[in-house]
Amino acid sequence: MKNKLILIFSLLISFAIFSQENKQSFSLQEAIDYALENNRTSKNASRDIDAAYKQKWETIATGLPQLNAGIDYQDFIKQQIQVIPADAFGGPKGELAAIEFSVKQNVNASATLSQLIFDGSYLVGLQSAKVFLEISKNAKIKTDLEVRKAVINAYGNVLLVEESLKILERNKTALEKNVDEITKIFENGLEEEESVEQLKITLSGVKSSLNNTRRLKKVAYQMLNMNLGVDIENPTVLIDNLEILTAQNLNLNFLNTPFSIENTIDYRIAENDRTSKELLVKLEKSKALPTMSTFLSGGYLSYSDNFDFLNTDQKYYGFGVFGINLKIPVFSSGLRSASTQRAKINLEKAKDDLTETEQRLKLQIETAKSDYQFSIEEYANKKENLNLAERIEQKNQTKFFEGIGSSFELRQAQIQLYTAQQEFLQAMLDVINNKAALETIINEVD
Repeated sequence: MKNKLILIFSLLISFAIFSQENKQSFSLQEAIDYALENNRTSKNASRDIDAAYKQKWETIATGLPQLNAGIDYQDFIKQQIQVIPADAFGGPKGELAAIEFSVKQNVNASATLSQLIFDGSYLVGLQSAKVFLEISKNAKIKTDLEVRKAVINAYGNVLLVEESLKILERNKTALEKNVDEITKIFENGLEEEESVEQLKITLSGVKSSLNNTRRLKKVAYQMLNMNLGVDIENPTVLIDNLEILTAQNLNLNFLNTPFSIENTIDYRIAENDRTSKELLVKLEKSKALPTMSTFLSGGYLSYSDNFDFLNTDQKYYGFGVFGINLKIPVFSSGLRSASTQRAKINLEKAKDDLTETEQRLKLQIETAKSDYQFSIEEYANKKENLNLAERIEQKNQTKFFEGIGSSFELRQAQIQLYTAQQEFLQAMLDVINNKAALETIINEVD
């Protein structure tokens, strides 16, 4: 029994140590940096860049010398018969003779070296590979910006829940104290039962909000962990607090920071799309150009009725050939013309999409600026409202317990205070999130 207790105690200690080792603490910036390295979406975007580099080399390699070798072995289970006039070999005229022209087995070992000399589609392919690599890099930047914004939002939500829990716990404790006091007063016949009931209704609402917020806390941490790229059950600790982050993001001068729409990532992506459509037009046009390639091939042939090809005295017959292939497109019944026209139509669409993106970005930036400025103004407003609501609630509580105020007025003041508390917390979070949203849109690409 003693040994079992020791074993259980050791396992509990080991589990506690393991849990402490897995616990991770993050400031907001540390969380962003960690996510950019470990977020699964961000890692896949990095892999897309690696794949784009490989695809670029695939395209380049198609225009470089290609060497292929092979060995062909044939064993005729039933040799093919050729029928020829018998008099060709001294036989009776007018009769036919069945002759086997081949031996039963043969081996052909050869190697071919080929080189592309000119192909218009290859030249366009080289340009396309470069553009595709740029598209992958821009997609990575876009992904990282979205991951950054998601981490900021998730980090802020966790802080909001934590602050809400603290406030709700304080409100619950204060209300429970009020209910106890008013219940004693009622039991002594100095207060109406309605006053007790009013406070109990308020307390019930606070308890319900507290329980819901506790459930939301788990979800908020899981969402943050998912954006960080760790297991959603990982014990994560946040270093920053909501008030400090809000103060760091209160910067109206940021609204006047000059920037270029042409350097934003969304504009660059739309520009990539237009460039790729231009290359598709070039590709369709290049199909009307001739293509030229050259090859050098050589090998050895050997024949035998038996498998004697590995014998040293087996005879092999060498051969070699050099050639040039020239293909000239002449007539395609309008196929190439239709393909080129279709590519041009898609190019015009891409040009309009680029203009549309530019206009949309201008609108989004102005909207994001307005939202950010409004959130700063709302923060100041809600902070003042909270101070007023605290004073009003305190006055009504004093009046109520002095017998010159009603329980209904106290409940209204308490509800007003609780609403002001949540609105103030949300206002702080809005400052952080709206600044992140604006930064995501106008973040310029070097």
